[in-house]
Formats: sequence, C-alpha cells, structure tokens
Amino acid sequence: MDALYTAVATATHGRDGRAYSSDGKLDLELGIPVEMGGNGQGTNPEQLFAAGYSACFASALGVVGRMAKVDVSDAAVTAEVGIGKQGEGFALAVTLRVELPESVDAEIGRKLIEQAHQVCPYSNATRGNIPVELIVE
Repeated sequence: MDALYTAVATATHGRDGRAYSSDGKLDLELGIPVEMGGNGQGTNPEQLFAAGYSACFASALGVVGRMAKVDVSDAAVTAEVGIGKQGEGFALAVTLRVELPESVDAEIGRKLIEQAHQVCPYSNATRGNIPVELIVE
C-alpha cells in the first residue's frame, strides 16, 4: 500500500499518561475508566478508537452513498467499543449503530451500510480480528 497520509501520535505512561500528535492538533490526558479501576479523569484508548471508527465509517458510507446516488449526508454513526478479558489478555468488540435519514429506504440503507463496511479502513483492519456488529437505527 502506498500511504496517502500517515498520522503520527505518541503516548506516554500508557493509559494514565498523555497522547499527542506530531502536528500538535491532538494533545489529550489519558485515564483509566472507572469500570476498569481508574479515576476516569482522562479519555481512554477505547473512546479514541470509537471516535475514529465512527468518523471513518461515516465517510465510507458517504462514498458508497454518492456512488449509488443516495443522499446519506445526514447519517450518524455511533461506535461502541467494548474491552474485556480474553484468555491471558484483553480483547475488543465493536457495535456500529447507523442512523440513516428517513428518506433512505431501509433495504437500500442496509445494503449501503454493508458496502461501507467493505470499504472502511477501520472495518478492513478489524475484519477477522474482533467482532463488529452493524445495527441500522
């Protein structure tokens, strides 16, 4: 693959540190969620992953919508990223909830969402590695 763009970010002190991008546009305090024994004061990797995946999937949906000549510009994508124990380590699971505009036929919308799942880079990166559930709302 020839990269069109490469994002560069650094994290220090793991889940209780900071994460920042090389261009300075991202600079976040990280914190462990209360549910995992932390104080929940900063954002966490799962929230960052959810934000990235939802934005990327919404863009992919826009691409396939334009190709099909279906206006999905008002669609909203919510990513739920769960983390839990798996064997000796941890694993992720994702649910993508896609809210389509009322003007989009349900069957056509479902097909567009499935097509977006084939072209979205996050979907391609996770396929076969973690479960991803697609829900049309």
